[in-house]
Amino acid sequence: MIEITEAPIDHAALTERVRSNQAGAVCSFLGTVREMTGDRQTMALDYEAYPEMALKKLGELEAEARQRWPILDVALVHRVGHLGLGEISVVVAVSCPHRHQAFDACRWLIDTLKEVVPIWKKEVWADGSEEWVHPGLGPKA
Repeated sequence: MIEITEAPIDHAALTERVRSNQAGAVCSFLGTVREMTGDRQTMALDYEAYPEMALKKLGELEAEARQRWPILDVALVHRVGHLGLGEISVVVAVSCPHRHQAFDACRWLIDTLKEVVPIWKKEVWADGSEEWVHPGLGPKA
């Protein structure tokens, strides 16, 4: 399951969705809005995406992960829009027969998602300034 959404993400429902009697492990990752980035205080994050391309890339990631690990089910959901402190921005949930497979697949999925999926993040700082960031590219021009 892949999705880009403006709605809050129900991580418990996604975890339940990927659970299976065939799986000995379910691993999930939640990306959340943190208050401090280094020594700067964050007030909120704004996420934007190129939805068609983002969904295509998420589908490619899911397909590659299924080739690399014996994944029974997977959920990749990223939120866009304005998110306040503590809100969930991204969820990756993976079920596999064994825990090491689920951990490895989950980590690879979130790390690769952050590198290649066209979703951009704007940090809204407590001092009123803002900055677009994307892993591997530095600040957005």
